[in-house]
Amino acid sequence: MDDTGASDFIVVANRLPVDLVVDEDGGKSWKRSPGGLVTAMEPLLRGRDGAWVGWPGVPDVEVEPLEQDGVVLHPVRLSAAEVAEYYEGFSNATLWPLYHDVIVPPIYDRTWWHTYVRVNQRFAEAAAKVAAPGATVWIQDYQLQLVPGQLRELRPDLRIGFFLHIPFPPTELFMQLPWRTQIVEGLLGADLVGFHTLGGARNFRWLATHLSDATATGRTREIDYGGRTVRMGAFPISIDSGELDQLAREPATRARAAEIRTELGDPKRVVLGVDRLDYTKGINVRLIAFHELLVDGRIDAADTVMVQIATPSRERVDAYQKMRDDIELTVGRMNGEFARVGHPAVHYLHQSLPRDELAAFFVAADVMLVTPLRDGMNLVAKEYVACKFDLSGALVLSEFTGAAIELNQALLVNPHDLDGVKNTLYEALTMPAAQGRRRMRALRRQVLSHDVDRWARSFLDALDPDAAMASPG
Repeated sequence: MDDTGASDFIVVANRLPVDLVVDEDGGKSWKRSPGGLVTAMEPLLRGRDGAWVGWPGVPDVEVEPLEQDGVVLHPVRLSAAEVAEYYEGFSNATLWPLYHDVIVPPIYDRTWWHTYVRVNQRFAEAAAKVAAPGATVWIQDYQLQLVPGQLRELRPDLRIGFFLHIPFPPTELFMQLPWRTQIVEGLLGADLVGFHTLGGARNFRWLATHLSDATATGRTREIDYGGRTVRMGAFPISIDSGELDQLAREPATRARAAEIRTELGDPKRVVLGVDRLDYTKGINVRLIAFHELLVDGRIDAADTVMVQIATPSRERVDAYQKMRDDIELTVGRMNGEFARVGHPAVHYLHQSLPRDELAAFFVAADVMLVTPLRDGMNLVAKEYVACKFDLSGALVLSEFTGAAIELNQALLVNPHDLDGVKNTLYEALTMPAAQGRRRMRALRRQVLSHDVDRWARSFLDALDPDAAMASPG
């Protein structure tokens, strides 16, 4: 931070790392925000003299900047209508389904788009106000894709990076978007545009050269635009794997894991799913696969149980309400058919669990089912691996996650192939212990050596003009 109070390093994200809580008497307090982005960015910002620009999570509230753990937080005000149109509307009913392979149809609403433009401009102005001359600004995710270009106009002196935490879609799908050129030109305001995979970077490069004035250079991961060189690359995000490994080893965590198995009736095998309740996560696919194994008699509910933890998410969006109803109906039918008194075949928890409790579930689980239909990365898969310090357990992982590229010793499945998911789950449940340990050892080597600090450092090194041109992707 310089003498004027401006910051040399700023993170711009839809949400602050803390949520504002307003009680019935109007009193205000703060609690840690949920979500993978905060988990990923915290180790980077911890101890850094930086700033974070974001919405505090409550509409129509003016909040002064505050400092937490050495980071100055700059709240951006959103009205209730803007939350509905910019966030629930354009971000999560237009961009989210489009970028996730149109699993549900995107809604192209002009009013939502105009609100998205206006809110992005507000974030850009907030970042411009708090950035010191020549500062580095790192903009996060699909809600703020116009901010790089808007910020570039306001502050051409800044070093601007953008990272997309969700998949970037195939070019044919992106071309559906009525505002496709504006989105691409917004991203081109950055000096570096980062994705989880090289496929995302390639798709963006093609779109940039076809929808804007950007021109290709001799290098495959850069283009020229507006007299600048814009680079793009793959930076697969990760977790604080060392911290999770230590948490899993703690006696209290191991004792809780043993207690969980006792509470489940001391089954021979525990199958676990942990997801935000979202239609992209393939929760119903794994429930049906488990059900069919029970129906076929290949597994027995007396010794094999499933736990599905579904964190509440976007419950005001119709598609999410219907999906929750469908999942709960499926669970009810399965238990009606296979449960014994006091011993459900499927334990379904629609709630958020604290980090130490989740770690205990990971330690307790024999098989982790991660079956998204599409996912930018999927940090849960990495969290499970980080917790398996004893090399036990098996990871069944969708091919359509970014994590599948790195975690190739997992049992990879096509989540659209129900028989494939079912047979792979059975393989995981019956895998010889020695083979399981070999796979888990390789998975842990990858996850523990490629942690969130390495991800952040690799992106910021590539953003630095003095760094080597090659990105880690």
